Amino acid sequence: MSAGVWREVVGQPAAVAELSTAASTPSAMTHAWLFTGPPGSGRSNAARAFAAALQCPGGGCGECQACHTVLARTHADVREVVPEGLSISVAEMRNLVQLAARRPSTGAWQILIITDADRLTEGAANALLKAVEEPADQTVFLLCAPSDHPDDVPVTIRSRCRVVALRTPAPEAIAEVLVERDGIEPEQARWAASVSGGHVGRARRLARDAEARERRERVLGVPLRLRHLGDAFAFADDLVRFAEAEAADVSGARDAAEREELAVAMGAGGTGKGVAAAARGAKAAERELERRQKSRNTRTQRDALDRALIDLAGFYRDVLVAGAAATVALGNPDRESDIRQAAREWSPESTLRRLEAVLACREALELNVKPRIAVEAMMTALQQG
Repeated sequence: MSAGVWREVVGQPAAVAELSTAASTPSAMTHAWLFTGPPGSGRSNAARAFAAALQCPGGGCGECQACHTVLARTHADVREVVPEGLSISVAEMRNLVQLAARRPSTGAWQILIITDADRLTEGAANALLKAVEEPADQTVFLLCAPSDHPDDVPVTIRSRCRVVALRTPAPEAIAEVLVERDGIEPEQARWAASVSGGHVGRARRLARDAEARERRERVLGVPLRLRHLGDAFAFADDLVRFAEAEAADVSGARDAAEREELAVAMGAGGTGKGVAAAARGAKAAERELERRQKSRNTRTQRDALDRALIDLAGFYRDVLVAGAAATVALGNPDRESDIRQAAREWSPESTLRRLEAVLACREALELNVKPRIAVEAMMTALQQG
């Protein structure tokens, strides 16, 4: 594993070398960077580690206050945009760009990290573009976007950024970090790494969370159990309900805490002059909070559904691999028996149609099709083959 702040960046030696050089060599530095890579490759971790290295007097020692505060996301001169809803608004981006244009208060740079730059609205992208075109001397923009949708970041922004391409980490590198950093048993770590599809966060979740492992088992059991049309609707209902329940678990306690904080901030239960005006202001603030919470819940539910769809897509990909007798590792080696049974029962053309149905469902969800409709259409196609 890499030393210092780079220990958070798994299986990316070329990227670490490039970023380390830039952090320690002023002539190699530029003001705008775009981190791309497949899901789970650690784009935001790489950006955060780079920010720490830029603020660290030692170039990313991992031990000083600058390194600790950046990695803990509490550094005064490093701001990180993590969209909780479906997009990043123009108002949010304008505010962040103004803050990023200030002189650093404690560090060497003002750094703005945008973890999902592909979610910028058109207005937000235009606001960011103006700042990237004419940056302040000590301002650095670190954008992250998945490599499977590079066009989601406008070309006018991409052309002004230095691109850092990350790759899918090897299972061995993921298992190593799970053991050494997270204290997970080696056997469990190797299994989680082998079925994670190169996604570090997913491997960690599967290794630690029994419910995550159970959800994966339920999803991967679907393909061979889809015998009748009624099964398609039943499994679609199960998949949507599980995603809704997961979103409710994630959002429930946080939503309640935010509503309570807002009530206190707006003087709930107060008396005297100004109470009526405060009440009107509180109603407007409550509506805005409800809007943000609803958007966040929708995103959380879709993320949960997407994880299930990725599992399904991986299963059908493995069936194609097994049917072709390809010398390629299976993405789900623990389901090899089911995969080879499916390869015997289905033609390659039928398997490919099923895989395309899963990918079409993912695309439909991104286009804001109602989850139940999109999933029912997919399950029907999977049942028919």
